[in-house]
Amino acid sequence: MKKIVLFILALLFFTISCKDTTVKKPKNLIERKKMVDIIYDLALLEAAKSQTSGTLSYPKPIEFIKNKYKVDSLTFAQSTQYYASDIKDYKKMYNEVKERLNANTIKLNGGKPLVPNTDQPIVK
Repeated sequence: MKKIVLFILALLFFTISCKDTTVKKPKNLIERKKMVDIIYDLALLEAAKSQTSGTLSYPKPIEFIKNKYKVDSLTFAQSTQYYASDIKDYKKMYNEVKERLNANTIKLNGGKPLVPNTDQPIVK
């Protein structure tokens, strides 16, 4: 009897674990290019916030997205969840943002890439 119960539980477990759990495409999905632009702008906003002493006032990220891209928080959250469900593509999106940030850093640095200060030990 124990073997039958264990077999049924194992069968149930495998049936549930093999269920398709992909995130469905939302109705108001933000297009991929626009999503990369949003991630880029949010990275710039966070970088600016971290570099100031707190004397400047910055918009909240969701307010910034609403005003600039005309996207509400629910649409942004659903689109983020959808894109994050495909981790390989989501990583590509973040790599695009990183490349854009690096390209703009080089432009602002007079065409020279930033070289990390090797005199200082890296704190982990």
